[in-house]
Amino acid sequence: MSTALSRRDFLKLSALSLGSLAIRPLFPSWQEYDNDNLIRIAVYSVSVYAKPDDKSKILAQRYRDELVNVYYEVISEAGPTYNPLWYRVWQGYIHSAHTQRVKVRLNPVPSSLSKTRQAGEVTVPLTQSYRKVTKTRWDPIYRLYSESVHWVTGIDPGPDGEPWYRLKDELLEVEYHVPAAHIRLIPDEEFAPISPDVPAHHKRIEVSLQDQTLTAYENDQVVLNTKISSGIPQTRRLPGQIPTKTPSGTFHIQNKMPSKHMGNGQLTNDVEAYELPGVPWDSFFEPKTGVAFHGTYWHNNFGVPMSHGCVNMRTSEAKWLYRWTTPVASAENENTIGLGTLVTVI
Repeated sequence: MSTALSRRDFLKLSALSLGSLAIRPLFPSWQEYDNDNLIRIAVYSVSVYAKPDDKSKILAQRYRDELVNVYYEVISEAGPTYNPLWYRVWQGYIHSAHTQRVKVRLNPVPSSLSKTRQAGEVTVPLTQSYRKVTKTRWDPIYRLYSESVHWVTGIDPGPDGEPWYRLKDELLEVEYHVPAAHIRLIPDEEFAPISPDVPAHHKRIEVSLQDQTLTAYENDQVVLNTKISSGIPQTRRLPGQIPTKTPSGTFHIQNKMPSKHMGNGQLTNDVEAYELPGVPWDSFFEPKTGVAFHGTYWHNNFGVPMSHGCVNMRTSEAKWLYRWTTPVASAENENTIGLGTLVTVI
C-alpha cells in the first residue's frame, strides 16, 4: 500500500489550534516510512507513469510535500538523456527531476546554546515554522525543508510546550520557531577549510553552461567534476528585470554565506510563493545580480538549466565548494567578504 502523505492530510496534521495552543505533530508516525528510500515531492504536482517514460500512460498524481516510498531506482532508456533517473513507487514510476531524497533524523536537544548564534541544518523531510505573535497566538509561516540551513539564536518553549529553536531570518530580520529536534546544530569542524595547504591562487573553478558542468582544479588536477543547473535564459526580458541567464566571464568568489533567504522577501505561509529561506552554502561570484553557487533542496534535475541565474548544485557538493574556496569562512560569520577563488563561466 502507498504511504504517501496527502496534501490534505498534511495540512490537517500540521494545523495549529490557536485557542488551546495544542499543536499536532507534522507527521504522527515517522515509522510508516522507509527511511532509506524516501522522496519528497518538490513541486505542485508530479505524474506517476505506467512505465519509466513520460510518453507512457499517467496513472496518478502526487502533490507538493507528499512523502513517497521508493521501491528501487531505474535508469531509463527513454531518458531524458541529461537525467534518466526514475523511481519505482506505488502505482508506477516518478521521474526524479522534481523530487528530493530525504531521511528522518531527529536530533538531541541541548539544555542551552553555547553560542549566541549557530548554523543549523533541517534533518527531517520538512518542518513547519511558526511566529509567536502574542502570548497565546502562533501563526504558521515558512515551511522549511531537509538540507536547508538556518541561524539558530535561542531555545524557547514552543506552542506544544516542547523545546523549539528560535531562528533568525537574515533577509527580513524576523524570528520564528521550529521543533528543536528537527534541526542539527552544525559543529565548527564542518566549516573547516578543505585543502588549506594549497595556495589560494592555485585553486580555480570552471563552469560550462553548454555542458552544465562544474570542474574545480588544484593547479591542473581535477578535484571535483559534477553536473549543475544554471540559469534559464529568458525569451523576453522586461526593462529593469534582472536577467535569469547565468552570466559568462571571469569572476572571483567575493562573499560566502552558509544560509541565504532567496526569493521575493514575503512574510508568508504560501508554499507556492517564490520564497526559499535557508538556501545552504552560498558562494557569490557575481555581486551585481547576486549570482552564487549554492545547495538545492527544491529539485534534482542537474544537467539542465533550472535557476533564476545562480548555479544550483547538490547540497553536499555546494558545501564542499564552500569549504574549499576562498575567502575562508568561519562558523560564526553570517557573511564572509573578500576577493577569493577564480571562477570562469563559459
